[in-house]
Amino acid sequence: MPLEQWVASCAKQLKCHWRTVDPDQLEELAADLARDARLRAMHPISAALTWQEPVLPSDDAKQGV
Repeated sequence: MPLEQWVASCAKQLKCHWRTVDPDQLEELAADLARDARLRAMHPISAALTWQEPVLPSDDAKQGV
């Protein structure tokens, strides 16, 4: 998946959890996550959920919310 598309998809998933955060900040965060080779190798939604695991309620992490 092209980097721009990966970042956009990851940012969209991050927005599902942090609805009040500025979308530009979420794009920056997604771009930072893309620099992590382990996360970049994942689907962007999986990468966002993996990164969010420490702060997500366990039900949300399992459901992909």
